[in-house]
Amino acid sequence: MEDNQLRSRGWFGKTGKDGFIYRAWMKNQGYPADEFDGRPVIGICNTFSDLTPCNGHFRELAESVKRGVWEAGGFPVEFPVMSLGETLIKPTAMLYRNLASMDVEESIRANPIDGVVLLCGCDKTTPSLVMGAASVNIPTIVVSGGPMLTGKYRGKNIGTSDVWRFSEMHRKEEITQEELSNAEACMCRSNGHCAVMGTASTMACMVESLGLTLPENAAIPAADSRRKVIAHLSGRRIVQMVKEDLRMSDILTREAFENAIMLNAAIGGSTNFVIHLLAIAGRIGVELTLDDFNALCEKIPLLLNLQPSGGYFMEDFYYAGGLPVVIKEMLSILHQNTITANGKTLAENAQSAECFDSDVIATLAEPIKDLTGLAVLKGNLCKDGAVIKPSASLKPELMKHRGAAIVFEDIDDYKARLDDPDLPVDENSILVLKNVGPKGYPGMPEVGNMSLPKKLLAKGVMDMVRISDGRMSGTGFGTVVLHVSPEAAVGGNLALVRDGDIISLDVDARSLQLEVSDEELAQRRLDYKPLDLGYNRGFVRLHIEHVTQAHLGADLDFLIGGSGDKVTRDSH
Repeated sequence: MEDNQLRSRGWFGKTGKDGFIYRAWMKNQGYPADEFDGRPVIGICNTFSDLTPCNGHFRELAESVKRGVWEAGGFPVEFPVMSLGETLIKPTAMLYRNLASMDVEESIRANPIDGVVLLCGCDKTTPSLVMGAASVNIPTIVVSGGPMLTGKYRGKNIGTSDVWRFSEMHRKEEITQEELSNAEACMCRSNGHCAVMGTASTMACMVESLGLTLPENAAIPAADSRRKVIAHLSGRRIVQMVKEDLRMSDILTREAFENAIMLNAAIGGSTNFVIHLLAIAGRIGVELTLDDFNALCEKIPLLLNLQPSGGYFMEDFYYAGGLPVVIKEMLSILHQNTITANGKTLAENAQSAECFDSDVIATLAEPIKDLTGLAVLKGNLCKDGAVIKPSASLKPELMKHRGAAIVFEDIDDYKARLDDPDLPVDENSILVLKNVGPKGYPGMPEVGNMSLPKKLLAKGVMDMVRISDGRMSGTGFGTVVLHVSPEAAVGGNLALVRDGDIISLDVDARSLQLEVSDEELAQRRLDYKPLDLGYNRGFVRLHIEHVTQAHLGADLDFLIGGSGDKVTRDSH
């Protein structure tokens, strides 16, 4: 590639005053003049933050990327963007996913960057970085931070999914607060994101499935030296991608999205995958709808025996062969010729993959479960769709269930009444939580996997049907219907559900139906009053006014698509 084809030459290749300004202040960091002679400038987009524990090792990981960039003849420049720590941010990191994507998009476009390496790990850091980069569409490679090592507690392996189990045991007074504190000290024992197939691991698998990473990126533990190796190699590779002009739009084709959907079903990935993939598709200009998920997932069984749908952990997944093994097993139904970041096809990358533990990674002929990892529901309770993760159900018989609704108007109502001894609930009831959607909370928090009433836990009930317009942590489990769209806060039929209404769920039929007549719903709508959300300034107000519904990816409506990489006006 000629120097004048590099974006960075629009900064560093200039003569006169403008070139003087762009180069002079960079030289105060000790760069010699020949660093600005036309070599590719590689941005390293870093989501390190002390407030994002999952990404706490990213300064070190960035150094590995830099070594690879220098070796390949590039000029690495590291820059920070907003980091979203899933475990700390209130009211939910999802509220700020789109804000972080704006940060990424504008940081890349506004600076002399020819190619970019995205360092992401914690749940929302991956989709926000990919969304932002897609709207600029320059050569891009993703390096995930990797999962933490498996937790160890009293001779047993534990991971983030056990948080929910420990919580219910504590509520039933089966363990003390001291025992709970001991468990928390044993669970997160190394750098990295959640050790189960939660949202962070799902996002790492998503970017590898899409072709945005080098092979094996998804599962290498953060503490394994091979995580630094893949970062180093990714630094080398991005320089070549710039020279080849291999852009995100070349990789993120319709076929790549279909591959990611099918692979997500096979690994039992997080339901959050749906909302993030839809948003990414919207940014890169690929038409994708909820209906596509059903069509692609319907007959794909669960192949991966990982929590929360199974028993093992991400560390075991890597030792068993990682995602390339799953891809190789599914090549007959995948699009084999999609191009990936290393310039090879999906099939070529998986050709030499070998399974080293069939208890962890199963086959299509003998899957872990026949239940798929994802199903999209339709019906008068969710006219635009809802999602459920059948493989995470603790009672498969609940896949077809009819019960009376116990309604909570919002999260505060739920917390206040859940353990009320007089709550008219039994194991056949259906818990319904309203106003936790994209606008209603705001931000669509992970509260959909509602804890069960204490009096039912005491009877040994461990699962029941739960429905909301919110999300569920990828580490969560149970028979949980999520992402109901339209949400209650915009007047969807979910807002009209009352205690005692009969709801029927039929996952095989992909149906979720409120057994109330259209006439009765119309009458109830006359009494409907939208919530006063109480926000009148800042990003939260912007979010409420512009966020799309869950079935469209919950992006901001004015961010869909992209502005490309062109910047024609100088700063002085």
